[in-house]
This record gives sequence, C-alpha cells and structure tokens, in this order.
Amino acid sequence: MGVQSNKPIDIVIAEKNPLLQSSLVKLFAGDERFCLAAVTADGEKFLEACERMRFDVGIIGWEMPGLDGRGVLQALRNRTDGPRVIVYTGSPNPDVPRQAMTLGAAGFCSKRETPEQLLDTIQAVAAGRMVFPFIDVSSLASDPLAGLTPRERELLAALAGGLTNQQMASQLDISLNTVKFHLKNLYDKLGVGNRAQAVAFYLKGREGR
Repeated sequence: MGVQSNKPIDIVIAEKNPLLQSSLVKLFAGDERFCLAAVTADGEKFLEACERMRFDVGIIGWEMPGLDGRGVLQALRNRTDGPRVIVYTGSPNPDVPRQAMTLGAAGFCSKRETPEQLLDTIQAVAAGRMVFPFIDVSSLASDPLAGLTPRERELLAALAGGLTNQQMASQLDISLNTVKFHLKNLYDKLGVGNRAQAVAFYLKGREGR
C-alpha cells in the first residue's frame, strides 16, 4: 500500500441530534480524506474538546442546548490556535449565515444541502477558504437591525416605548421567560448589554433611515 501523501483533515462535531450524529459518523468513516476525532452533543463539550486536542475543522450546530453556536463562536474569537469552524444547521432563519460570518465562522452549510456539499465545504475551509451562501456584505455593518427577527423587532419597539418585560409578555401573549429569551438574543445581535443601550441603538437606527 502506498502512503497517503495528504494528511486527513481532523474534525470534531457538535450536534445535538443523536440520529444525525450517527449518520455523520458513517459519512466520515467511509472517506479517507477525513478523520473524525470526536463527536460532542453541545457547545460546552465542543469547547472542552478544543482545550483538550488540536484539530483542523469544527462542525457545530446553531441551536444547541446550553451553549449555542453563537456562544461557541464568541468563545473562540480570541483564540489564535482554535479550529476553523463551520456552522451546520437546519435553522430556517436566513440571517444565521450573516451572524456566523460576523462572529468569525469560516463556513456555513445548511442541513438541507446534500452530504457531499458538507464534505466540499469542509475541504474548502481546511484549505483556508471561506464558504458562505450569498450575503449582502454591505448590510453587515450598515444596519444591525436588519438581522433581527420580526419578533425581536416587535420587542425592540416595545422596549423603546418603555414597556416592562411583564407588559411585553401580556401585550404579545407570550411567557415572561420567552420575552427574556428573545431579549437575550436581541442584545447579543446588537452587541449591547442592557435595555437602555438597545433603545439607544433602535432610535439611532431609525434616525439613519
């Protein structure tokens, strides 16, 4: 047997769905271009793997229990020796690729694509390229409000109107916990720490239109 000149690409996966985990394991087991170093079920365990071992490419979900994809990318942002990360998700939110790119991901692949598309994305990312669906890059800096979901926009307008969390929950007919969940995502997307900063952001965004 000849020695393979190209070293396989070392991969670690963070995927909450056990069925998808096992199908990904099978996908990589049959392809000598890749070496699956570890499979984790959430973002925290993925970060532990980053501490414990060196690997080339991480494949992470966006919606994961505990620490989600956004949290993982934020945690890896300041690490120079971290893996290149591909966000692999079935999320229907069309803004996820833009958010992933802004947070420093190297690639994005939808679970609706074929398995071959994921393999191609991994190879490209391992070779130093970035792989994303078309994103209007001019919107990355110009209008952070463009990345908000309709519900988050509603909540932001309610914040600007001075409503409390409880009042927002009653007005929108959702639970207080749901309001808090949306507000956390809202603050993360806008890069702010509290409601006063979020309201200031909202008013500034409206002036700019």
